[in-house]
Amino acid sequence: MRKTTTTTWAVLLLNFLLLLRVSSEEPELGSARVVFQTNYGDIEFGFYPSVAPKTVDHIFKLVRLGCFNTNHFFRVDKGFVAQVADVIGGREAPLNDEQREEAEKTIVGEFSDVKHVRGILSMGRYADPNSASSSFSMLLGDAPHLDGEYAIFGKVTKGDATLRKLEQLPTRTEGIFVMPTERITILSTYYYDTKMEACDLERSVLKRRLSASLVEVEKQRMKCFP
Repeated sequence: MRKTTTTTWAVLLLNFLLLLRVSSEEPELGSARVVFQTNYGDIEFGFYPSVAPKTVDHIFKLVRLGCFNTNHFFRVDKGFVAQVADVIGGREAPLNDEQREEAEKTIVGEFSDVKHVRGILSMGRYADPNSASSSFSMLLGDAPHLDGEYAIFGKVTKGDATLRKLEQLPTRTEGIFVMPTERITILSTYYYDTKMEACDLERSVLKRRLSASLVEVEKQRMKCFP
């Protein structure tokens, strides 16, 4: 009887550990990377297409259209969030018709089990769970009270040093928002694909090896057939 009980507890413990491991595993990042070039440094981030596919498609299209250029971080709450303004009203440059059409779209709330921890990207919204548009936050700390309430769609991959700079800037409080006293501008944006970069690197290595081989073949030809 004691042996059976011990075995049962061991199985339960193993199942619990496996469940804990699965729940804590980070979603897979897609290969696309976006870089926001701000007046305080660059911030790079990637997407979780398997977690929030519609949100990812929408934000990435806004990036490709250049909608975030001249936009800004309207909120920086140290240890909590750095929030990008809605591109309608947040940009210094006017939107063209194509940009405005995409920017005016709202996205269905794609809530998940992914946790709000430092570096996570999470959509802003109003009370309506399906009201997210183009404003989103970069988490500056753990915020478990946001879990399951706001759509997570990616994470910061480079630029934590820039985020720490933003956290040191002077702020003012307006209602529930802690806001920087000076404008943090997204000067420009660009994107790239990590898979393509890997291919370019492999091609470069292959070219160097091929060139080296050709040099060696020529040396041997000169040696054997002077």
